[in-house]
Amino acid sequence: MSLRSKELHTGLQRAGHRALFHAIGFTREDFGKPIVAVVNSWNEIVPGHIHLRGLAEAVKGGVRESGGIPLEFNTIATCDGLCQGQFSMRYPLPSRELIADSIELMVEGHRFDAMVMLCSCDKIIPAHHMAAIRLNIPAILVTGGPMYPGKYRDMEGLTITSIREFVGRTKKGKMTAEELAEIEQCALPGAGSCAMMGTANTMSCFVEAIGMTLSGCGTAHALNAKKIRIARQSGLRIVPMIKENLTPQKIITETALTNATAAAMAIGGSTNMAITHEAGLKFELEKLDRISAETSHICNIVPSGKHTLLGLEEAGGMPAVLKELAVKIDLDVLTVTGRKMSDNVESAQVLDREVVRPLTDPLNKQESLAVLWGNLAPDGAVVKQTGVHAKMMTHRGPARPFATMELAVEALMNDQISDGDVMVIRYEGPKGGPGMREMHMVTSILMGLGLGDKVALVTDGRFSGSTRGPCVGHVSCVEQGAILADEL
Repeated sequence: MSLRSKELHTGLQRAGHRALFHAIGFTREDFGKPIVAVVNSWNEIVPGHIHLRGLAEAVKGGVRESGGIPLEFNTIATCDGLCQGQFSMRYPLPSRELIADSIELMVEGHRFDAMVMLCSCDKIIPAHHMAAIRLNIPAILVTGGPMYPGKYRDMEGLTITSIREFVGRTKKGKMTAEELAEIEQCALPGAGSCAMMGTANTMSCFVEAIGMTLSGCGTAHALNAKKIRIARQSGLRIVPMIKENLTPQKIITETALTNATAAAMAIGGSTNMAITHEAGLKFELEKLDRISAETSHICNIVPSGKHTLLGLEEAGGMPAVLKELAVKIDLDVLTVTGRKMSDNVESAQVLDREVVRPLTDPLNKQESLAVLWGNLAPDGAVVKQTGVHAKMMTHRGPARPFATMELAVEALMNDQISDGDVMVIRYEGPKGGPGMREMHMVTSILMGLGLGDKVALVTDGRFSGSTRGPCVGHVSCVEQGAILADEL
């Protein structure tokens, strides 16, 4: 094998380097074995990451078994859910670049031969993916997996989105404060990313569809032994990838990216397209709109359906979805397994047609995401139209402009929004936020108040992948700095 790590310890002049390796436990026999970075985003504050320490041990066991030396280091990870609705929301999006940069610094500085990357949640998965592309050494992602859905009395399938919408129901008197307090304690029953098709799980499914994880990883749940097995198998696989010189840029091609985008639209997912820039691939809004328009929405998953991620996992996961999409996408692409995607999904089956519908009978014939242009958004805007009530596909009403997200929330909570209004939240874009904050708290309260078929929302800020309702975001006008007009 041609190993980068030999640059650190081979030759008479590297005596000091070898001494430093001995200080961390290397024996003389270890020199010349591949050194694999186990890049872990574990921490104790983010539910999607609290279990990753155990998965890292499984990865390291696999690396050792295949003849490599695993060495672990950490990256940061912020929780969008904890940051939402406040000043803190300025930080998650910029953290994506910081995470990718920190991985580059550690891996290039120490000349690792390969990486197994443990990541979960909205910005962390794209950040690790971006770093993998940038460094272009053999890499496998192990995504943390969804948490199991919550249950309260006769309510099943609870997610973080349910909780946020229950705030509006409590304010309307349809739920007591005591009931809400009880639900808060059981809606999110343990480790994992939030149980709906928000950005975290969309990205987990996306990286599996693009070929950067082992098959089945995207929907394997955080606290299921299947995830531990996948982690170990990923460690076992990474050393052969070094021998094969199988690197991310050989996997993440324009065809693979188109496949993964189509899969994200089919499952009712969201977007996080920063990896396209990292890969040097052109991916304009027009292309996203075209792929979405050509791909039926076939997965009945919250927020654009009624099942949680557990339903998708039990229905066959992403292998089943990709098998269903085989007539629409090109599966003749390479994956981290060393085989083509078509080989990986050959034996897959859809086990529940209520969850994964056939292309001939989709859940929604319209596309999942739609890109919009107009006088408010000459450079584009995006809506998850599968989450929009049919009555709101056309809407006209008075604009109610707000200069910040907090002012919009305050207006909703003080009953200052009337049926037919169009809420306009401006100055929340990349410059205005700054940081392009998510407007998820506003949209959740809007839906919880029962206004989802009566009030529209338009913003230059962004939305969580778990957003539903008549909400148009990412409004972009380069010349005017993404600032919205006072009237619609």
